[in-house]
Amino acid sequence: MVATNLKAETFSLMEKRDAIETEMNAIIDLLCRPGGPGISGNLIDSEGFPRSDIDIPSVRSERHRLSELRNDYRDITEKISDNLQVLHSGRLAQNVSLPSKSPGLDNQVFHSTDTISSIPWHASISEDFPSAMDEEPIVGVPFAMVDEIADASPAAEDGIQLGDQIVKFGNVEIGEGLLPRLSSEAQSNQGHAIPLVIMRLGAVINLTVTPRPWHGRGLLGCHFRLL
Repeated sequence: MVATNLKAETFSLMEKRDAIETEMNAIIDLLCRPGGPGISGNLIDSEGFPRSDIDIPSVRSERHRLSELRNDYRDITEKISDNLQVLHSGRLAQNVSLPSKSPGLDNQVFHSTDTISSIPWHASISEDFPSAMDEEPIVGVPFAMVDEIADASPAAEDGIQLGDQIVKFGNVEIGEGLLPRLSSEAQSNQGHAIPLVIMRLGAVINLTVTPRPWHGRGLLGCHFRLL
């Protein structure tokens, strides 16, 4: 009974997180439209006066709301992870003869619950979770969102879009020290395709991106905002 209630609570939290994600993406699209100030662009012109081409109070309000949503998203994601850890622990206690861990499984994004001992604590679950948790694949939690992307950049040419949420960038997944790990991954793979797993409008998408020099800044030409 406890497990059933926890499953229902987790599914409800996932629905709330999806709604928050939708609202966040809408705000990002609004702020980053052509001529817009972006997520963190200046609201004053080169002479130090408030920009006359944008509605500054509205921009500040949208940015404040986005900050609130980021915090809510993080809190809900942590709660989902805690619930999953409890549910997975209960599953392990009921199975005394789980198969041995498959080589290299930790590098996969989707995991079968038959090898649940290899699933990281930060895993998330599919939409069919309440009725078939023990049979559904596990999907990693996004740790960053693309909030800026330059035209004709490597990222744009390789298919990355504004609002994409990064689940896995090469060997980098959610955890500590993300910024230096992301930078190192891009630098060490310059000129080589890196597998990329993203969440886009609720769907998991697999891409490859090749960090490379171009006429703009960096090797990708986009900005990852940590969630």
